[in-house]
Amino acid sequence: MTHVVRVLVADDQKVVRDGLALMLGLLEGIEVVGTAIDGADAVRQAASAHPDVVLMDLVMPTMDGVEATRRLARIPDGPRVVVLTTYADDDWVFRALRAGARGYLTKDASAEDIHRAVITVAAGQAQLDPAVQRRLLEALAAGASVAVTGVRGGFSPDVGLTHREVDVLRHIADGASNTEIADRLCVSEATVKTHVSHLLAKTGCRDRAALVAYAFRSGQTPHV
Repeated sequence: MTHVVRVLVADDQKVVRDGLALMLGLLEGIEVVGTAIDGADAVRQAASAHPDVVLMDLVMPTMDGVEATRRLARIPDGPRVVVLTTYADDDWVFRALRAGARGYLTKDASAEDIHRAVITVAAGQAQLDPAVQRRLLEALAAGASVAVTGVRGGFSPDVGLTHREVDVLRHIADGASNTEIADRLCVSEATVKTHVSHLLAKTGCRDRAALVAYAFRSGQTPHV
């Protein structure tokens, strides 16, 4: 890793906030540039500390994490948001994604999970907890109106995907990581990354969350 990712931690509980800051400070390639006590404090500090990523709780006083995420998303070249919360019900998930969150983890996530999400989101991709990604797909399948950000222009299923790109898309919709997809398809992880890049370019999707929505709308849902 050549770039150190600057992280701001936002959580209203001091023990959680301090614990996350300590843990993140021990991880390779991450520098903690501040801790915020609520969403409003996170927005203020982001303006001066210029973090790459804000690790954001959702339920906080003064300003919750959803509104803070929405305001941070409006900042040109502003920080990307990874939600880390105890709340994984549909309402919170979809509100956070609509507001512009690029990552969503629950607080039972491991240090490795958090590290991966921060690095992935800082690189411009999305990282959703597999359970959250499945919930998104299920909601789409049930006909829910889920406005996932990241799709440019209108939806068009005919974008010339190859058979292997369709396979990769189905595995993404199933919540699989690049490593897991590589194992399932017996190819290298580099090959999977190439297919994902082609999928993003062809579909006009911004990230993996948008690809999940695209997979459902195009009928390329995982085989169960």
